[in-house]
Amino acid sequence: MRNLCMTVNYDGTRYNGFQTQPDGNTVQDHLEKAIGSMIGERPKIHGSGRTDAGVHAVGQVFHFWTESPIPADRWPLALNGRLPRDIIVTGAYEVPMEFHSRRSAKRKTYRYTINANQYPDVFLRHMQLHHPGKLNIEAMNEAFQHFVGTYDFTSFASRYSQKQSHIRTVLETRLEIDLSQTRPNTRDQGILHFYITGNGFLQHMVRIIMGTLIGVGEGKYTPDDIPGMIAACDRNAAGPTAVSKALTMWGVHYDEVEF
Repeated sequence: MRNLCMTVNYDGTRYNGFQTQPDGNTVQDHLEKAIGSMIGERPKIHGSGRTDAGVHAVGQVFHFWTESPIPADRWPLALNGRLPRDIIVTGAYEVPMEFHSRRSAKRKTYRYTINANQYPDVFLRHMQLHHPGKLNIEAMNEAFQHFVGTYDFTSFASRYSQKQSHIRTVLETRLEIDLSQTRPNTRDQGILHFYITGNGFLQHMVRIIMGTLIGVGEGKYTPDDIPGMIAACDRNAAGPTAVSKALTMWGVHYDEVEF
């Protein structure tokens, strides 16, 4: 028996998330079907985390156990020939049997992208939130820093969260601004990439944080409001849930394995 671990990129626009759902059409469904067509069995794969419908991934990690003798480096090319064009396996590795893509993960990074230019990008519109009005980007970045630390993030979790504990640690937040597509003498503000790294995230947590930051950018909240929102432990205290299409799982980090 072998434990094979793989990394996969996908455009989540057409899918109901990563993890198998009752109504089907998930990334996991397509991966398991492709693997099954290669080895004559359909193993259960284990992902490093769920992503909501419409959310994308760069470097999502999954593993499964198999008796197949196919060398690890042969898997990506073979699988990609069986997968939809918006799901691409980018690496395959044989790992110790005790490795688990979710339980062994130490940190995860997400990226949320806001197009703050006057007009949407016709080519990337399905992976960005276009904001038509001017944003206070400095205030948004200042507010973003308030999330770093270990807190009870109940205010920033889905009301339907079933986790027993909402305590999570955010290790880093950063904002990168791409000005390459801005036009001179216009109100264009660039493409805003918000990165957040933590030891784990609650359902809708990143999207609620981003919905709140957009509220800061619009002047509905101030950066100094964020600590009070966190302390309230009340979903009603935070801003709305931002749309899923602008969110990308940006990477999963392990101590014993590096991808």
